[in-house]
Amino acid sequence: MKQDHTRTPPSTRPSRRVFLLGGGALLLGAGGWWGLSRHRPTHEGRILSVAQAHKDAQTGEILLLDIRTPSEWRQTGIPAGAVPLDMRRADFQEALRALQVQDPGRPVALICAGGVRSARLTRQLLAAGFEDIIDVPEGVYGSTAGPGWLSSNLPVRPWTG
Repeated sequence: MKQDHTRTPPSTRPSRRVFLLGGGALLLGAGGWWGLSRHRPTHEGRILSVAQAHKDAQTGEILLLDIRTPSEWRQTGIPAGAVPLDMRRADFQEALRALQVQDPGRPVALICAGGVRSARLTRQLLAAGFEDIIDVPEGVYGSTAGPGWLSSNLPVRPWTG
């Protein structure tokens, strides 16, 4: 009798159930990672709404830093009254200290796209010994903390860097 070598014996073939379960686990794992990466960490520092951050930046009560990336600044502009300072810079802390030298007693507020990076960086800066670091958790686009800078119709200026 001639054997058919083109077919895999049933005992070594993965079942449809195994394939679907494995694919579901991959999707759940990716979704779980996405959910964790979007989770806004908590911290002990103060927070400000975008409206209050705008008001305080305009009056000079705070130094408002937009810590997003240049491509994000180019896309949306920079919140009025904010100083763009990319948090990925290797010399970020030194650049921040240089800005603080101009007005050492002024609190620093951080804003990003949706509050995740600003919360994490707030915690890092407080742990590094910086004082009076404030998070603006709504961000530019909005988050669970509120509608955000753009949806609140607060002014932005173009970034031309």
